[in-house]
Amino acid sequence: MIRRLSIIVLTALVAAAAVPASAQSKKDSVVVGMTLEPPGLDPTSAAAAAIAEVTLYNVYETLTKINEDGSVSPLLATSWQASSDLKSYTFKLAKGVKFQNGEAFDSAAVKFSFERAGAQTSTNKDKALFQAMEAVNAPDAETIEIKLKYSEPNLPFLLGQATASIVEPKSAPTDATQPVGTGPYTLGAWAKGSSLTLNKWPDYRNAASVKLSKVTIRFISDPAAQVAALLSGDVDAFPRGTTARTLPQFKSDPRFTVLIGGSKAKTIVTINNKKKPLDDVRVRRAILAAIDRKAMIEGAVDGLGAPIGSFYVPGSLGYVDTTDINPYDPEKAKKLLAEAGVTTPLQLSLRLPPPAYARQGGEVLAAQLAKVGIVAKIENLEWAAWLSQVFNGPHDFDLTIVSHVEPFDLVKFTEKNYYFGYQSEAFDKLYQSIVDTPDEAARAKLLGDAQRMLATDAAAGFLFQPQWITIINKKLKGVWKDVPQFENDFASWSWE
Repeated sequence: MIRRLSIIVLTALVAAAAVPASAQSKKDSVVVGMTLEPPGLDPTSAAAAAIAEVTLYNVYETLTKINEDGSVSPLLATSWQASSDLKSYTFKLAKGVKFQNGEAFDSAAVKFSFERAGAQTSTNKDKALFQAMEAVNAPDAETIEIKLKYSEPNLPFLLGQATASIVEPKSAPTDATQPVGTGPYTLGAWAKGSSLTLNKWPDYRNAASVKLSKVTIRFISDPAAQVAALLSGDVDAFPRGTTARTLPQFKSDPRFTVLIGGSKAKTIVTINNKKKPLDDVRVRRAILAAIDRKAMIEGAVDGLGAPIGSFYVPGSLGYVDTTDINPYDPEKAKKLLAEAGVTTPLQLSLRLPPPAYARQGGEVLAAQLAKVGIVAKIENLEWAAWLSQVFNGPHDFDLTIVSHVEPFDLVKFTEKNYYFGYQSEAFDKLYQSIVDTPDEAARAKLLGDAQRMLATDAAAGFLFQPQWITIINKKLKGVWKDVPQFENDFASWSWE
């Protein structure tokens, strides 16, 4: 039997070798691993970054496109101009673009998308940005004028994010399960809890440049299973998935390319500022004083992170190092708890989403807090439960750990119903000064003030700026190393 099998295998190998290289078809499909499954497929109505990882620039497109280096280029808009005070922008739109249901893309669709995103009933996570649009005018089919309530130099960047995806008005109510965009891929099948398939849309305006005809995304949350899927060849790429402790085996394996990229993300311990006794700044400062950021970075992400002291990262306009405002000092933490009249042990809930940095970081955090008399009860939640219970409401938590991956989102600390629970008239006024200041140097100074204020208020436990690890098959090209936002631009991927 073994001899017979050997003959069959040998015959197959000889037959394959006999086929001329020119006649062998180039691989045009890919299997991608993702840690988290999106709860739906409409990035304009739900917060999960996993939605953008599937849909942004693939199914949906935006007026602008954010590139790997963080620069912004035209996409559905071919050009734009800003007024001198940065309160008014005019975008010229691409001609002849269609939605995947055959409807025409025009300024009316842009106006509808942005007004829908800013409506009172909107659940868009960047709702505040769209509500800051005083008017969205469509003077003709190929022009959009946006008038803002304040200066916004980052608008072209912000309109390249998934929350600014342009949706087709008639299909918008069902986009979460039947997405319709202008992008190069359409939804094939979605086996909930397992995988999702995107198929190349043959009528895409630049279809010839799209090399992959099929993308299968497998949802694998367990780090060990992620490694196994890569090593077995079941998965061709795993963007932002595996942990640093698995790197040596991939670096030494010639089948793989290891990409370690920068980000604009902020990994934080979110402290529910509205819950007692966490509404007392002394208690929040005690929590921060109990945190050894270096140990946290080692334990949560195996050293692949840079410490931060506020909700802002190195390399951004006006960045200042605020890590010395709340340094690691367990004795000070105990004194602050005593000053606040807290009887120890203080029992707090620590509700964690699935990513490895949160689960591993949660273990480190609980051990550190225990040393100062705070007992953090860990509860591991699946992604949908974390979103519904912690993030979206009823904000049922004391502490949690999560990475906020969007750049330029200091505005979140001004939103009254956001899950931080932070409220400060002084910060609101300062943020308003920032957005009312078009001069870059003056704006940078105010941004420094904002970082220091959030650190002084201990508005959250600011931990680190993460680096993301991507493992890919060595023959797969076009995969990004750096991650200015969570996305997978599958149209730029190809096989060698």
